[in-house]
Amino acid sequence: MKGFILDLDGTLYDGDAPIPYAPAFIEWLRSHHYPYLYVTNNSSRTPEQVAAHLRKTGIEALPEEVLTSSQAAALYMQERASNKQVYAIGETGLQQALQDAGFQTVEQGSQPAFVVQGIDREFSYAKLSTAVRYIRGGAAFILTNPDHLLPMNHELHPGAGSIAASIERASQVEPTIIGKPSPIIMNYAIARLGLPSNQIWVVGDNLQTDIQGGLAAGCRTALVLTGLVKPNTLEAQEQRTGIRAELVCDHLMLLAEALSQEKEG
Repeated sequence: MKGFILDLDGTLYDGDAPIPYAPAFIEWLRSHHYPYLYVTNNSSRTPEQVAAHLRKTGIEALPEEVLTSSQAAALYMQERASNKQVYAIGETGLQQALQDAGFQTVEQGSQPAFVVQGIDREFSYAKLSTAVRYIRGGAAFILTNPDHLLPMNHELHPGAGSIAASIERASQVEPTIIGKPSPIIMNYAIARLGLPSNQIWVVGDNLQTDIQGGLAAGCRTALVLTGLVKPNTLEAQEQRTGIRAELVCDHLMLLAEALSQEKEG
C-alpha cells in the first residue's frame, strides 16, 4: 500500500489558485484509497484554516488530513514537557496548537520549559528580549520551521527562520527545528499514516525542504516542477543542493501515471 505526504504551496496551489492537475491528483488518491496527509511548514494557520484554503482552490480536504509545523511542535513538546508553561512567539495556528495540547502561556515571574517560535508578523524587540531571557534561563528553544523567506502576493517576505536567526544570535542557543526538512515533522506524519516509511511518497516542489525531509525520514520522494523548481532550473538546483528526488515529473498527473505502473509492495 502506498501512502503520501503532500506539500501544499507550489505543489497543490499557488496562492488562491490550484496548481494544474492538483484536484485531479487528489481524486486519483481517493479513488485508489491511498492514505495521504497534507503536511505544511506554515505555522500561522490552524488545520481548519488550511483545509478551508484547500477547498477554496477546489481541492477536497478535511482538518484531520492536515499536519502543520505548529501541531508537530506541540506534539514534540508534549512528549518532553517538564511543565506545561510555554512562551510562544507566533500567530493563530501556533497558539491554537499549544492550547489544544494543554500548554499555558507563561505567567509573570515563571520560567517556562519551552520557548516556541513560528512566523510572527508582529515580532518586536520586547519579544526578542523575553525569548532570549527565558532561553538563557534554561528553556528549550523550539522552532516550528526554518524557512527564511515565504512567498506572499508574488513577493518574498521574511519567514520564521529569519526571526529565529535573531533569537539564536542573541541567546547563543540553536533551536530544535520541527518543520521540513527536519525528520521530526516527517516522522509524526509517517506515524499518522501508519505505514512503513519506505512505502510513503513525499511529494513536493522544493528540493531543500520536501525532498530532503523525505530522504531524511527514509521515504520515497517525488519532485513536481510546478513551484520553486522549474524544468529550466532543475539541473542547476540539483547541482547546487546535491539533492535528487527518486522521481521528477512536470505535474502531478504525470506522477500518478508513473506510480500506476509501479507494482504494489
